[in-house]
Amino acid sequence: MVSKKKEKNLLDEQIKNQIFSLYQKLRLEKKKKWNRVLPLSELLIDRWDKAKFLKAGKGTSVYDSSFIFGNVKIGKNTWVGPFTILDGSGGKLSIGDYCSISSGVQIYTHNSVNWAITGGKVKYDRDSVMISNYCYLGPYSVVTMGTKIGKCSIIGAHSFVSSTIPPFSIAFGVPAKIMGKVKIKGKKVSYDFFDK
Repeated sequence: MVSKKKEKNLLDEQIKNQIFSLYQKLRLEKKKKWNRVLPLSELLIDRWDKAKFLKAGKGTSVYDSSFIFGNVKIGKNTWVGPFTILDGSGGKLSIGDYCSISSGVQIYTHNSVNWAITGGKVKYDRDSVMISNYCYLGPYSVVTMGTKIGKCSIIGAHSFVSSTIPPFSIAFGVPAKIMGKVKIKGKKVSYDFFDK
């Protein structure tokens, strides 16, 4: 006769083996179809279904590893990459149509600096953020509360954006500075960088 503890351990082992078998099957399918190898959660969660659950616009996808808090509105045909933070807990966070929010991007509508340094005597600062249509935010960029990024703008990787970025701008750095302009004529795109 098998003890209840041993029976439970056997059942746990069977479940673990079934999950691993499912993981191997899904991993192989993804590799064959898209030549990608992803974490288990990304194999189980459909990016477009997550976007639909968030009431994002048609054609938008949001990776499972994206953390989303508060009042966040995402337009159509926008890509929200893995390991991103979209924090609308301090105000409205709007992301337009046809945007690329690259891996590791963090967007905040609040900050707790004054709260922390006063031992909680001062409240969090809060303000909305707006990312207009047709913007690209490079990997690991941080966008702070109160920021507005104009349409057709590019934010370079590892940038810290804490001010308004006009439309058709190329901005990068810590803090992000406007370093050039985007020019679009029909299907032709060019970049005009300012002299240093």
